[in-house]
Order: sequence, then structure tokens, then C-alpha cells
Amino acid sequence: MSVRDIADLLGIARSTVQDGIGRAATAGLSWPLPADLTDDVLECKLFARQGTKQGVRRLPEPDWSVIAVELKKPGVTLTILWEEYRAVYPDGYGFSRFCDLFRGFERRLTPTMRQVHIAGDKVFVDYSGKKLPIVDRKTGEIREAEIFVGVLGASSYAFAEATWTQTLPDWIGSHVRMFAYFGGVPRLIVYDYVPGHVIGVLCPERLCAPAGVSFCDQTTRLSVAAHLWRTTSAPSYSP
Repeated sequence: MSVRDIADLLGIARSTVQDGIGRAATAGLSWPLPADLTDDVLECKLFARQGTKQGVRRLPEPDWSVIAVELKKPGVTLTILWEEYRAVYPDGYGFSRFCDLFRGFERRLTPTMRQVHIAGDKVFVDYSGKKLPIVDRKTGEIREAEIFVGVLGASSYAFAEATWTQTLPDWIGSHVRMFAYFGGVPRLIVYDYVPGHVIGVLCPERLCAPAGVSFCDQTTRLSVAAHLWRTTSAPSYSP
């Protein structure tokens, strides 16, 4: 019997019939019904979620405040945290829903300044804070490399490379290779953590760093620092 025939026979809308068929399929019910299935149990199976209050989530959730703290640690991503969550709750939320719920939690936190980025305007530069161990094939010696990262504000297009140190030659070399990779130089270079040799580039009157000053002169770009060290005296500089 078709949905139309059932609706005409019972005098109800076809959408109501389709809804009932969908609920039965979701509950795993088929005709004929089991002989021991009571009306109360049948109603519970068909309308199990009807009594759930709007806005109440039906799956277990992690402590989002803990997730927010963990996410600030080097090397930690939402993917890793979601995998740990699913290890505890195998039937929990999928990755996309997990991310949506976390972003919703973030929006309820203390408001922060939102920035509007223009294409090609800014590149945000920093070292990752997590070193990469590199093994010498011949000697077996393990040496740790620094990870330089630059990200364009508007597109989040990223450049990353490993260098042995954060000294001025490596720092300038990473910038040159980053600009070549991007195919251009943005108007602003924005730094978060500012080591001593960078202060020399940003504030050459405080620190004699000829290579850094030359670098800024050649790129004709403005360098700004998100967090500049507060020092009572200029740090030492070794070329």
C-alpha cells in the first residue's frame, strides 16, 4: 500500500504517514510487530526523543574549558583532542560537530578583539616553540632544529621551515625564503615573541644590528611587535 493510500484510508496527511514510517525505520521496527511489544514500549521507541528539552544535547561532552587550555599547548590540535575524546566516548560526537561545539564555547568566553585582514597586508611570524629532532645518518647524532613559521593574515597561507638556530643570519634567511615562497612582501611583518636580535631590527636606535637594519631597508617594510620585551637596558648583540 502506498503512502497516499494509507493517508486516504486513515484520513491523515501524507507527511504524517511518512514521519511514522521514518520513525519506525529509525527504531528498527518492521511489520509484523513482535507479539510481546506493548503499546507503551512501542510509543517509547517511536517517540523516544519527544520529551527531550530543546537545546539539551544527547551525547556526552568533554570539559570544554580543559579543551581550551590543552589547545594552547605546542603541538596540540583539535584533531588530537577529538581523538582522545572518542577514545573515552566511542559513540560521542563526530569531528565536525565537536569543532562546532567548541567554537560555540569559545564565543561565550570573554570577548576578544577581532581583526579584519586585507590580502597581502600582514604576515604573522614566530618560531613554533617546539623543536624538531634531526638524526645524522652517519653518526647517529641527534640535533634539534628550530621551526620558523609565517602565516598571511587574510588567507592563512603558511610558510614553515627548519633552521638550526634563531640567530640573526637564520632569522633573516627564513624571511627571505618566506617572501620568495609567497611571491611578494607584505606591508607589515607582525611578531609575537620578540628575541633580542629582532628588537635590534625593530628599534635600531636601541641596539646596533646592522644586518637587521639593512634587511628592513631592503624590504622597505614596517615591522611591528605584538609583545615587545620590556627591558631596562638594551640586550647584548653578537653578529
